[in-house]
Amino acid sequence: MQLLSGFADVSLWQLVLVAAVALVASVVGGVAGYGTGALMPLVLVPLVGAAPVVPIIAISSMFSNSSRVVAFLKYADWRRTAIVLAASLPTCALGAWGYSQLSNAGAALVIGGMLIASVPLRRLLKRHGVTCGDRGLAAGALGYGVVVGGTAGSGVLLLSLLMAAGLEGAAVIATDAAISIVVGVVKIGVFGLSGVIDARVIAFALLIGIVALPGAFLARAFVERMPVHVHTAILDAVVIAGGAALIYEAVR
Repeated sequence: MQLLSGFADVSLWQLVLVAAVALVASVVGGVAGYGTGALMPLVLVPLVGAAPVVPIIAISSMFSNSSRVVAFLKYADWRRTAIVLAASLPTCALGAWGYSQLSNAGAALVIGGMLIASVPLRRLLKRHGVTCGDRGLAAGALGYGVVVGGTAGSGVLLLSLLMAAGLEGAAVIATDAAISIVVGVVKIGVFGLSGVIDARVIAFALLIGIVALPGAFLARAFVERMPVHVHTAILDAVVIAGGAALIYEAVR
């Protein structure tokens, strides 16, 4: 009953919308490697405000990333997983603590800015064919830790790092998911100690996480068939528009 109280003032149709976006975002994330953290804030912020969004996504992503690891397990690069985790976990905790100190408007600005910046950043790194070795991967992971700890939609940074380190295709998706599970545990721990996890956060996180579970397995069926560049272009447009909307609301 305490969990159900987290859905207070939210209609059934709004819950259905959240569930539908969660399933779509999970499939998109399984195909492209990112998308869940970029799409969910667009539907969550109008319902719950900006401040609870990152904790909600941190908890719900444990479901989607776990199913993604199971679906793509044989492709994971465990050596690079260990490198990224060793470098990013301390700074991730710092970023999560910083986020917990933000106001609702401040959280909206951070999330909106990250969403907008993620699109040109991904395209820029891809255009210049940026590559890095193990040291470069570790150095990039330090910065990634701060960003992932305090924002949603930062998965594009990890994907860019892994691709620059030489991973591609399903290996990127699997390794990203494995890293994200451990990073999620750290974020949830920090948010829990900071007191920002309440019944509303847990209720929405469980709804999103459970609905998203089949997404990775649906995505695996599409990986070799779906034209990734088409849905990536659409996703970029949605991400930019959503980020701009969040910033507009925060400033207003």
